[in-house]
Amino acid sequence: MSEFTREGLAPLSTIGNDTPRIDAIERVTGQAKYTRDWKLPGMLFGKVLRSPYPHARLVSIDTSEAEALPGVRSVITYENAQVVWGAGSVNGGRQYNDPTKEATIHRRYIFNNPVRFVGDSIAAVAATDRNIAEEALALIKVEYEELPFVLDPEEALEDGAPLVYEEGNLCPDFRGEFAPMISDIGDVEAGFAEADQIFEERYETGFIHNAQMEPRCSLAHWQGDKLALYTPSQGISNCRHDTARDLGLEDHQVQVITKYMGGGFGNKNQNQDADLVAATLSRRVGAPVMLEYSRREDWLGVHGRWPTVQNYKIGVKDDGEVTAIQMHGYSGMGPYRKNSGGISGMDAYGCPNRYREISPVYTNRTTSGNFRAPSEPHGFYGIENMMDEVAYQIGLDPVEFTLKNMRRPTEEQQFTNYTLDEVITTGAERFNWQARRKVIPGSDDGPIKRGAGFSFMMFRAGVGTSSAIVRVNANEQYTLYVGVTDIGPGAKTTMGMIAAEALGTSLSNVEVVWGDTDRCPYSVGESGSRTTIMTGLAVVEAAEDLKRQITDNGMPTGGDVLIASATPSPTTDGKTRQCFGSHFVEVEVDTRIGSTRILKYTASHESGRIINPSTARDQIRGATIQGIGQAIHEDLLYDPKSGQPLTPGYYRARHLTHKDIPDIDVHFIETDDGYGPFGAKTAGESGIILAPAAVANAVANAIGHRMTSLPITRDKILGAMA
Repeated sequence: MSEFTREGLAPLSTIGNDTPRIDAIERVTGQAKYTRDWKLPGMLFGKVLRSPYPHARLVSIDTSEAEALPGVRSVITYENAQVVWGAGSVNGGRQYNDPTKEATIHRRYIFNNPVRFVGDSIAAVAATDRNIAEEALALIKVEYEELPFVLDPEEALEDGAPLVYEEGNLCPDFRGEFAPMISDIGDVEAGFAEADQIFEERYETGFIHNAQMEPRCSLAHWQGDKLALYTPSQGISNCRHDTARDLGLEDHQVQVITKYMGGGFGNKNQNQDADLVAATLSRRVGAPVMLEYSRREDWLGVHGRWPTVQNYKIGVKDDGEVTAIQMHGYSGMGPYRKNSGGISGMDAYGCPNRYREISPVYTNRTTSGNFRAPSEPHGFYGIENMMDEVAYQIGLDPVEFTLKNMRRPTEEQQFTNYTLDEVITTGAERFNWQARRKVIPGSDDGPIKRGAGFSFMMFRAGVGTSSAIVRVNANEQYTLYVGVTDIGPGAKTTMGMIAAEALGTSLSNVEVVWGDTDRCPYSVGESGSRTTIMTGLAVVEAAEDLKRQITDNGMPTGGDVLIASATPSPTTDGKTRQCFGSHFVEVEVDTRIGSTRILKYTASHESGRIINPSTARDQIRGATIQGIGQAIHEDLLYDPKSGQPLTPGYYRARHLTHKDIPDIDVHFIETDDGYGPFGAKTAGESGIILAPAAVANAVANAIGHRMTSLPITRDKILGAMA
């Protein structure tokens, strides 16, 4: 079977062909210039002092010895550098909709007092070299008053729990309101009354770090009242705006440069505290400052996916129809609410009676925030494990159960297109689902057991505003200006391919200019799987404008050029636009030692028209690998007595290596729903959503015991089998 199903989809000239990255040679030969590769005249080096305690008040800070150390140019603390990091807390840097409403603001600064987690920033040093900067940190004397701490989100809401903030541990939203997030559809109690059987279970997921290869760094250089910031940002336009806001500047006073970066997966969105610390140090010393984090600092000082607790109650009829879904959840946000704390997945089911209540909770752990599909992998793990268990309990095939209960288009809520049936049935056929799954879970004889699991998803693929500029000269050479950065999905190549297709020329005739806010227009940013859809559509419209100019005026001559730009604001005409996917996995579990090995993995996706097939396949595979790691290995563990993190870093968190990674069969069903650039939809994030659920369901099918806590480590399997 081919890797693509393209029935009724006309082939295009450039799009749809495997295309090497336009910057591949620079990357593999070491010519690519990442942030740490930049060297400016007179550049200093910055380091950050971090809290060794999970919760403490800073009684005093003595920086005199550090300042006296030869080579030290500046030391800053919360006492002399009270800079708000607006993006560091969801309600810390925003204006409220109602200015008359008195709201509680838990504002986050680049240095905070009290410190509220191990790794919270206390001070920073700029020195002539790295070693001197680190030596200076050791000379800063800090007197702490240790405070009670709390690590578990449920415990944090109990009476008498240590308070992260005096107002309580339930996070306020961006309006300053202290209340859970509630979604109430239909009548859940009536749904339970209608059910023949009711099932209840509790699921837990851990803290997962984004674990990008490139640790945090930032190089700041002031020229008068303008700041040049070299930083590995996923969105240079957003980073510029956030940095300008936090430093009291206009957007045009900040230039953000990101030529190459080593991954982000969500934790290099917006601006980061490293950008503000570097900028503050640079302004004080009048010289460029390169601030660098160690791997441990990156793990603790920068956010990851929030841990959750999910309590489900499901009502179902004997024929398999789900009549009610209820979930009460808790999300551990750390001491700052940097993102929503959402737990998604329930809305993928068409049940008319659904109630969801999520409490985002402050704790004294590392801050939580964006990580590839922020609300989905842990949420789909919980709901799809619950539904998988229900299906087996009532004697139904989980695939049959899903096809009966999944969300479908209605007259009230139409989709731009809908292929979920085909995505699921195609995946099941390629995987040979019926032959691989155990009708009776755990029925293999002997200690080594095999089983198969399945998961499905639908995920946003909405359209939105972004910008592009296209220029052509007399030699028919095109230059495309887009404000994208490349965090792995090959955005620069994708934009060039879209431009070439829209202009009717070859990719070799298109030069792509990227990664500099002084040269490039606004781009939505490399997050939310939006770049191909949104900036790509701007590229198409700019190309169409340029072609109209050429038709009206002819090609430019001599030294003339023609320039076109576009900033579209498209809509889907009230329809829901989603991508669709299903994953099937077979595992082998050795119940003597608790090990899990993946034998076969099949991923079936519909992401609209595929722009660059090789890149799209790799995006699904890479995201799936991240999801597998979340399922069976990764978690940031803490010592409950001391509040100290125990597993920061690749080795301790046990990230997958090449030896752990299975072959992943990726199949795309291609469509064009008439929206987005040539019908392209979301791809990158969609792969990670399904893996934790599919792997966990496969383990349950193999051993006959449901693993209700991620990651599924050896001790948990051995405990279940005891």
